[in-house]
Amino acid sequence: MTEKKGIALAGTTLVDIVKMIDSYPEKGMLTGIGEIRRAVGGCVPNVGIDLAVIDPSLPVAAYGTIGADDNGEFLLKELSSRGINVSGLTLDAQEPTGFTDVMTVAGTGERTFFTKAGANARFAPDEAFASTINEKIFHIGYILLMDALDEEDPVYGTRLARLLHAVQERGILTSIDVVSRVGDRFREKMTPALRYSDYAIVNEIEACGVAGLSARDENGKLILENLEKAMDAMFACGVRRAVIIHCPELGMIRRKGEKTTVQPSLDLPKGFIKGSVGAGDAFCAGCLYGLLRGYDDKHLLTFASSAAACNFTAPDAVSGMRSCAEIEQLASEYPLRKL
Repeated sequence: MTEKKGIALAGTTLVDIVKMIDSYPEKGMLTGIGEIRRAVGGCVPNVGIDLAVIDPSLPVAAYGTIGADDNGEFLLKELSSRGINVSGLTLDAQEPTGFTDVMTVAGTGERTFFTKAGANARFAPDEAFASTINEKIFHIGYILLMDALDEEDPVYGTRLARLLHAVQERGILTSIDVVSRVGDRFREKMTPALRYSDYAIVNEIEACGVAGLSARDENGKLILENLEKAMDAMFACGVRRAVIIHCPELGMIRRKGEKTTVQPSLDLPKGFIKGSVGAGDAFCAGCLYGLLRGYDDKHLLTFASSAAACNFTAPDAVSGMRSCAEIEQLASEYPLRKL
């Protein structure tokens, strides 16, 4: 059997309309819009292009559903120009390509999202789809934004869980990501997918959402004990290999049966951050690359954090990414944050 190589990315495929604003207004008030740009967005384009920039020799394949429209053509052009295999992106004539209006505060990089799922809601690969995957790692996101795959399944819990099981049966490592929402629906859709995931790469809110815990106290400080409990909960749900949590202050990883490694984020100077759209995806790309290359835990977290820092240098989701060597160099240029 031929050794599997590369990374397959599936799920949410969007266009971001990034609008730089002066400030986020109170309800009923007005704020000014400065620069407007169209960019790729969503799990598949963001992580895919990040990986292609990190290592142009890495095989990357994209799977999802986009509209038969101008935004769909834009995505196909952007991805294929980076050497990403787009044969797994299917066109839907009934729904538009999904899009997100990204309101980014110019002075801080903080952002707020207004999204329409569009064709993403119709991405519905069945078990036979698994036989088309030839990469070593299959990463899919985002749970709660893929309506068809979030549907209930009588055996596996959700259709996504059924798909992940089929992919695992082919000896392919599975990885998941989710959007930050609270409530019972989050746990309802997340838990079945965890059962058939080798890796879960999530932020602090999403991790604690699985366990019904708060990630931060009333002052906004991280509750590290709750993050550890959240890792316990995800392993109890069935994660096979590793749970990785990221947040502005730090990254942390625990491999099954081992101790947790915590690595502070880079302490970046004032004015460094031009935007934070796609920062989580950039961190995820760094993690997937480190997992594929066999990085040890500290190296993996440092690399992923530095990849996210590269992302901060541009207002859209992918323009700030740099090569593997440049990411490693950035990690050595700034001190770590004090926790």
